Amino acid sequence: MGDVLAGIHSTWEFGSDSLRIRFERGLRTPKLLQALGERHIPYEALRDVELTAGGKRGTVVLRAVPREGADPLLEAAAGQLKEGSDPYRLVLPAERETLAEYYATELRAALGPEASEPAGAYLVAAPAAPLSFKAYDGKAAFDGTTVRFRWFWTGASSAKWKAGDQVFSVGELAGVEWRSPEVFDGHLRLLPRDGECRAGRDGDSTRESGIAADQDPAAVVFGLGYGLVYESLPFAASVLAAVQAAEPVPALEAVSGGPGIARRAEGPTRRDPADIAERIRHLGELHAAGLLTDEEFTAKKAELLAEL
Repeated sequence: MGDVLAGIHSTWEFGSDSLRIRFERGLRTPKLLQALGERHIPYEALRDVELTAGGKRGTVVLRAVPREGADPLLEAAAGQLKEGSDPYRLVLPAERETLAEYYATELRAALGPEASEPAGAYLVAAPAAPLSFKAYDGKAAFDGTTVRFRWFWTGASSAKWKAGDQVFSVGELAGVEWRSPEVFDGHLRLLPRDGECRAGRDGDSTRESGIAADQDPAAVVFGLGYGLVYESLPFAASVLAAVQAAEPVPALEAVSGGPGIARRAEGPTRRDPADIAERIRHLGELHAAGLLTDEEFTAKKAELLAEL
């Protein structure tokens, strides 16, 4: 088509085989859209195109509807995105409705014969790694092949401190569970290939083992100002896409001694002595409170000292 349609917060550029969506930068543009910058949507990734009245008077909305399983961002979001943060919506002044109808018709004509079927693989690129964000209880980092959780002594539970910082290869994972920080119990959880995620009786999300997110070393929890949507959702989508593309690897024993997601040992690196000292001090507090046994405290302290 080779045309451009500018709307509120975003602009659509129609190519011969794909739609390029560019998001504006500005105070009124949702931060998720600003973080995404732009997206390339192959026409084969779309199921339909809708034109509806806008939420605000005097506007119409042109929305490209992706196929199920085509976009890792929407797969990770699992229906939790607010309408204003939907990257597939183009809001236009009502006087441009006729033009919007024209492009809706043109887009529908460009859809392939498999448009109504779920996509067998992701067709839209995920946000590129490296990515990182701060959760309430730790920092999550992803380099494209490995996810790392480093716990904060001010927020991490004693169970996570006992387990230690975590390292996960994408080949060991089956998926990612993202629960929006804008609702209760927001978190990001990595799902092992040999496990499943289910909802607890009280509505909180737990793994099949019954571990709540704040006690699960394979999860980081969100909170006020932590794990924000525009930081944690692109992270989840990037990991999800890498998981789909990765070759499975055999599950190993978890650092706690039981079966679970494999934790690959970190390479030999020197840690900040002040950081080690702070961690040992926190271990002492846990030990004094009776949350660590003498043996656990001694073993963990020796591990930390070995990193110096």
